[in-house]
Parts: sequence; C-alpha cells; structure tokens
Amino acid sequence: MRDQELNFEGVERQPLRQFTEKAYLEYSMYVILDRAIPALGDGLKPVQRRIIYSMSELGLSAVSKHKKSARTVGDVIGKFHPHGDSACYEAMVLMAQPFAYRYTVVDGQGNWGSQDDPKSFAAMRYTEAKLTRYAEILLRELGEGTVDWTGNFDGTLEEPTVLPARLPNLLLNGTTGIAVGMATDIPSHNLREIAAACLHLLDEPDATTKALMRFVKGPDLPTGAEIVTPRAEIAQIYENGIGSFKARATYEMEEDCIVINALPWQASGSKVLEQIAEQMRAKKLPMVEDLRDESDHENAIRLVIIPKSKKFDSVQLMAHLFATTDLERNYRVNLNVIGLDGRPKVMGLREILSQWLIFRICTVRRRLDWRLEKVMRRLHLLEGLLIVYLNLDEVIQIIRCEDEPKPVLVNRFGLSEEQAEAILETKLRHLAKLEEIKIKGEQTELAQERDGLQALLGSDKKLRALVARELEADAEKYGDVRRSKIIEREASQAIDEISLMINEPVTVVLSSGGWVRAAKGHEIDPYTLTYKNGDSFQQASRGMTLQPAIFLDTTGRTYSLPAHSLPSARGLGDPLSGRLNPPDGAKFVGVMMGEEDDLWLLASDAGYGFTARLKDLVTDRRAGKTLMTVPDGSCALAPSRVLSDKSWITVINSEGRLLVFGIKDVPEMPKGKGNKLFNIPSVSAADRSEVLVGVAVIEPGGSLRVHTSERYMTLSWADLKAYKGSRAQRGAVLPRGYRSVTRLEAMAPA
Repeated sequence: MRDQELNFEGVERQPLRQFTEKAYLEYSMYVILDRAIPALGDGLKPVQRRIIYSMSELGLSAVSKHKKSARTVGDVIGKFHPHGDSACYEAMVLMAQPFAYRYTVVDGQGNWGSQDDPKSFAAMRYTEAKLTRYAEILLRELGEGTVDWTGNFDGTLEEPTVLPARLPNLLLNGTTGIAVGMATDIPSHNLREIAAACLHLLDEPDATTKALMRFVKGPDLPTGAEIVTPRAEIAQIYENGIGSFKARATYEMEEDCIVINALPWQASGSKVLEQIAEQMRAKKLPMVEDLRDESDHENAIRLVIIPKSKKFDSVQLMAHLFATTDLERNYRVNLNVIGLDGRPKVMGLREILSQWLIFRICTVRRRLDWRLEKVMRRLHLLEGLLIVYLNLDEVIQIIRCEDEPKPVLVNRFGLSEEQAEAILETKLRHLAKLEEIKIKGEQTELAQERDGLQALLGSDKKLRALVARELEADAEKYGDVRRSKIIEREASQAIDEISLMINEPVTVVLSSGGWVRAAKGHEIDPYTLTYKNGDSFQQASRGMTLQPAIFLDTTGRTYSLPAHSLPSARGLGDPLSGRLNPPDGAKFVGVMMGEEDDLWLLASDAGYGFTARLKDLVTDRRAGKTLMTVPDGSCALAPSRVLSDKSWITVINSEGRLLVFGIKDVPEMPKGKGNKLFNIPSVSAADRSEVLVGVAVIEPGGSLRVHTSERYMTLSWADLKAYKGSRAQRGAVLPRGYRSVTRLEAMAPA
C-alpha cells in the first residue's frame, strides 16, 4: 500500500534539502525584488507604487476631493496587492507624513500621526486622502507608452512595472528596508540640488562624485535640524554608497532659556523631554530647573529648557544633551537599490544619477515614439478624410448604393482599411466646407510636430537637451530650499556630571541607624531634623556638593559616595546599606567631608588611633576599603576633624576618665592600627569591661561638651587643662554625675 502511495502519478518527489533550498531562495528573491528594496527608476517599493497607481485610477488627483483611505486600501489589496490591509495602510500613511517624507506623495486629511508618535494615526475608516501635486512627477507620463505593464496577481488587470518618474524620487524621498541578507537605508535629499547634479551630469557624463557634490551638499531631512558630519565623510558615503552621518537638533536662546526648534529625523519631542527629565531626577542636570513643551500648530517643535540661574554655559549643556539624548542621532546610509538590470546593488551617488538618467532618457524616447506614432496615425487618417472632401459626391453615392461600401472605397481611392473606417464613421455635420479647412490646418500643425519629434529622436544631443529643459522646469515648479543645514561641528561629548554640578555648601547628616541625607548650606542644625522611630542623630559633616562624602563603619572600613548624589534632607534619607556593601553586623559610625589634605583623627574603642589625610580614605568600591585595623571585639569610633596643629585631643573611657593631650603626639598614617591614645589594661574580645566611649578634637580656645543620657556639661579650654596629660595615660575622673558619658561634642571657639 505504501509503495502505491509513493509511486502515485502526479506527486512530485524531491529531496528535502533541495526543496527547502529552492523554496527559501524563491522567498528571498521575492522579498528583495517585490517588497523591501526600491527600484532605481521611480524609487518606490511595489506596495507604494500600487498605492499611487490605484489612487490615480480612482481619480484622486491633487485637484480632486479627498476620499476615504479605506476605499484606496480596498482597491490596492483587492486589485494589485493581496496582503494585509494594515501593512498597506501604514505604507500609505508614511507617504502622507511631512515629518517622514521630504516630498509627500499623499495628501492626508484627518489624524495621520505626529512627530511625537508617528504610529498614532487614526484608522483608515476615519481618514481621507488624495494625491499631492508632487505625485504628478511620478504619474504624468504614465499613459504615454513610457513604461512596461504586467498582469496583476490574478491576471485580470494590468499594472505598471515602474512609474515614469520625471525626477530621481529614489534620492528625493529616500527609503529604508530589510530584505533577506541585505538592507537599504537611503536618506532624503533636496530636489533642486539633485536636479542640478543631473543637469551637470547630462553636460558632463564623466563628472566625478566630487564634482557632483558641488550641487548635492548632503542629505536633506524632512524635519530640518543640522547635519554635523564632516564633508569628507559625506563624500565617502557618496563615493562608496555606504556609511553613516549625524544630525543634530537646532536651538536658540530666548530670555536665558534654551528653545529647541527642530529635531533630527525620527526623533520624538516627548521622548527627548523624558530623557532630559530622567537625568534631572538622577541629579545629573542640577542647572536645569524645568522643561516645557510649547509645540503647537504654528511651531511644530518648540521645547523649552529653563535654567536655574543665568550663569550657566548653554553650549556646554547642549553638548552634553546632544551626547546623551535623541537631540543628536546617527543614521546609517546604504544606497542599495534594484538597478535597471533588475538586480540589487549598492551604488554611489554618481552611479545612481547616471543610471537614472539612462532610465529618464529611455522614458522620454518612448514617450516621443508613442507621440510620433499617434501623430503619424492621425496624419494618415486626415489624408483619407481629405479625399472625402475632394470627392464628396462620389463617396456619398458609394455609401448609399453599395451594400459593402468599405472595400469599394478602398479600391476606388486607394485608401487603407483604417482610412476607410474613419470615413464611414464621419458624421454628416462634419462634411461642411469648414471642416476641410480645419483638416488642412490640423495637417499643417501635425506635420510640424512630426518633424520636431523626428528631429528629437534622430539627435541624441537634442534629446538630452529636452530632458535637461524638463528637469529645470520641474525643479522650478516642485523644488524648495534646503531644510537641513550642513555645518561641521565638534563631536558632542557627555560631560562628566561633576562638571555640570553647581558647587555649593552642603551638610551631610548620618543617623545612628545608617540613614543618610544632604541639606543645602552649613547653617542647618541636624538635631532639629526628623528621624525614623528608634533612630537618632549620629554625626554631620560640612563640605561642598562636588566633594565626596566618606563614611566609616565599626570595622574600620571607609566608603565614598558623591555628596550631590545623596537624597535631600527634606525627607528621612536613604539607608547606606542600599548603596554600599558593608560586612555583616557592621554599623556606620561617622561621615567625613572636606579637602583632600584635611587631617582627620580615627580611633577605636580599644584605645588606639592615628590621623589620616582625607585623600587616603576615598574609595570607589561598594565594599569599601580597610583603613583601621580594629582589634577583635572592638569597633571604630566617630572620626574628628583636625583644624590646627595646636588642637587638643580629648579621650573619655567608659569609667568617666578624661584625658587631654596635643595632636602632635598622634602619628599620621595612611592606614593601620595606630598608637595607643588611652591606657586600657585589657583589649581582648572577652574582656570589654573598659572601652573608649568618645574621642574629640578641640580647636585652640574651643570647648568640650560632655553628654550623658539626660544632661551635659561644658568644659572650656581653661577647664580642660586640668585633664591634660601625655598620650597613653589614664587621665582624670570627671565630676560625679557626668561619668556615664554617651557622646562628646567639640565646640568651636566663641
């Protein structure tokens, strides 16, 4: 049974590899030739060509009324393009969007999308469309024998294989497409520039790309903006047919505000504002106060950037935005087209224009041949009609008496079949003497036209001159000024966010629970801030926004965060554990800010300490770096800033003993355990009966505030002399009631 099925007549059998290879190759060629890559002649893909042709067949010219887009789409997919209606409609929408097409072919009425959201167009049942005047360039010569025709998908109708474009639409509107194994990216250009290059190439067929670039300056994008790619790179693109270029938004200053009035092609104003706002939220643009979108019908693009201060560098700010937002975009160029030989090929500017001129000259020649044939046919008919007037009575007699007058007329007067048929179809009212005069006048006019057509067809020079005159006329009628200025500018570069910051005073506040925040200025009292339940003030440090905030944990590790990146003091702040990775069980005990060479005192509750420069504490590692060697069971204490080499160090232990000695007695070290500051007999992890509870640095003339859980006392500079001793001694006992010290606070001189 199986053998009978396999051998059944009419079933084609072939290896799977051979079948799949053939099927995929056919699919690939279909996508390349009939979907994705434009033809050089009219610069259109098949779906675009079919839309334009269907609209012309529906009578939707530029002077007619608009018709529902659904009517056009229905005709296209029903007669010529058996694919999805949504894809067909999107192709139609693209040709109607002035921000997508340099020279729109479809004149849309209704919602056809916006530059912010090109896909926001209304459904085809709501919109209406007709062709623009520019479409005349593609369609004007369609019925004049200029192009070949082919059957549609079901063979019931005919459609043109290419439209007789009077200008190189391929470069004027450009296109993009992705095929199998290849793609095309062709930017739009200015009509007058391309026409001028074609005219030069007609006069100088051997002109180089460099010579053509005297006329074609570069791409001309629908939305304007600036092309900032150097001319040498643009020349390479036109020479090789592949490359890339950059387009940049344009702006102007109005009352200290930056007003962006043109965006690069395919850039969205709302997305640009969103990108800028995101940087503002990340505190990367502190000089920008607000953004506004003032775009309307009169100003298609008007984006306003409002600065916080008049003292800002607008050029530097815009250079940063060009590098980090869609205000500057890069565009690929791949001039891949289907040539006159029906094969896809990447061509340079000169080759594209040369091939298109061949196409145009051939089209004009076919148009002249078609017209000459019509003129010759009409002259031939007029010769026969003139015979009627010369032998009117005899002709009438033959028609009245003969059953078959046509062969008799042919034999009697030596007429052709066509002439005899024309005589028989002539109406009686046209047999007046006046008609004879008209025929002779028409003969004279047609004879002159015939001679002119034959002269054009007989001379290649005259034919090229005709093509040149038509190019000049079309350029004058449909051309416009360039929208995209070509200006060589320095490459945009994202500025380091610190360079964009305003350096202003800031106070960084650390809580005992490890929450951090930054307040503007140095006047804030951290004790007045609100803290989470169970949390309290730990330490504050004053510095500038462009300085790093350095945090110290109980294990002796330091961590760095940019001060400008810290949350505002208006809230409760953020936990440092969310941005840093301290060891398990470690707590943050202090924060330090200042200049790189500032000296800070670091100590552990085991009684050891040293001074270090702030620059030695900075690190960019989330896990921090080990600075202090803390004995097992001990922990680091809050650091203190050293402002003078005459400052005193005050150290208090858990028994209420206070020791005061000079800062010069403490060594400066980049890292380590340090020297003994206070004599604690045992520093083992098992014995924690005595530890240091606080260390503070007192400036000359300053005072020390000793806090207990309920009260505090202040020891002046003179009072501290009673506790003065040498480093590593045990100091003197504080007054009764102030021996259970919770915190030391160094007070500046009055």
